[in-house]
Parts: sequence; C-alpha cells; structure tokens
Amino acid sequence: MKTIIAPSILACDLSRLAEELRKVEAAGADWHHIDVMDGHFVPNLTFGPDIVKAVKQSASIPLDVHLMIEDPARYSEPFVKAGADILTVHIEVLPDPRPLLKEIRALGAAPSLVVKPKTPVSTVFPYLDLVDMVLIMTVEPGFTGQDFMPECVPKVAELRREAGPRLNIEVDGGLSPETVARTAEAGANVVVAGASVYRGADAAAAIEGIRAVMRQKLDLDRD
Repeated sequence: MKTIIAPSILACDLSRLAEELRKVEAAGADWHHIDVMDGHFVPNLTFGPDIVKAVKQSASIPLDVHLMIEDPARYSEPFVKAGADILTVHIEVLPDPRPLLKEIRALGAAPSLVVKPKTPVSTVFPYLDLVDMVLIMTVEPGFTGQDFMPECVPKVAELRREAGPRLNIEVDGGLSPETVARTAEAGANVVVAGASVYRGADAAAAIEGIRAVMRQKLDLDRD
C-alpha cells in the first residue's frame, strides 16, 4: 500500500489546464482527481467526459474520477472511454452496486465506492471484494471551502479494520496537515488535495508536506 496524493483539478486554473497538470505531476502528484457534478445529486455543475478526455491527453498519471451524479450507470462507459482510470460512484444512488462495479471493471477501470458524511460506512462492506478503493467524504459533496467534519474519522478506522491493508481508502474535503494526520492515523492512504497544491507558492512542498504527515502517522509505504 502506498501513500497517494491526488490534486483536484477543481482548484486549478482551467484556462491553463495542460500547464497546471504538468506542474503538479512534476511536483510529485500520484493521480489527478476530477470531480464530476450533475446539478441534481449535488447542486453544482462541473465537468463532463470531454474534460476528462482533455486531461487524459495531457496527463502521465492516472485519472481518479468521482461521479457525484444521480445516474452513474448511464455515464460510466463514456467516462471510462474518455480516460478515467479509477471511477468512483456513490453508494447512496445504488440500491445494488454490484452490476455497475462489475461493468466498470470490465470496461477497464478500477471501481470505487464513496460514502457521504451521514452515510454509515458499513453500507459498502458487502461490496469490498468488488472495489479497489473507498472514498470517505469528509465534507458534504458539491461545495468547496467547507470545514473538515471530524465525525468522519471513525468511519475511516472502521473501514480499515474491516478491509485490512489491501484496500485504498481515500479522503476528500477540508483537509489540512492537522486533519490529514488524523485521517492517516485512522488508516486513509489516499488524500485529495486542492488549493494547497494548485494555488500555493510551492506545489512540490505542499505535496511532500502532506505525504510526510501521512508517513509519520502510518507506515503505508511498506509492501
């Protein structure tokens, strides 16, 4: 298991997208995180498959695509074909996620589930054998700039106990060095970063600072 830093393109300068992607890759980013919002499941609208395709054309690291949409089954194939390497779908909109998770893998992407802050993490337990990752939102999805929700940290620990070291556990929302330390101590090894990487003075220092905090709390880089 590795520590993984996934800067979110929501925080980048979209008018200079290719340059911004190269900047964070050179700074040590492991994945690009792309938040897809449909204006229904969450109030905001963001990116469609065309943006994912554009990112893929410039990227040299995997694309981590989070679908915050009401009908992920309808759009999973277009997003995978556009270049998603990891495709994350919400358990809240899937009464039975098994068919979709199997389809995502058959299409060639790594399937992942996500839970909102008020959703019990145990809802994903029956499907852990079908996913490579679970994302635990540490803010309500759909809005940037929210405060970290500390009540989500026990969910990370509960999931790590259930899943063991095999599973990637991702956290997203309101993260700072202090909150990254808490989530890493609980077992999260993937962090979505935003403004701290894209808008800070030194992207490499920001990424290495996050990674150092994670390594200090848990030895996640040992095979």
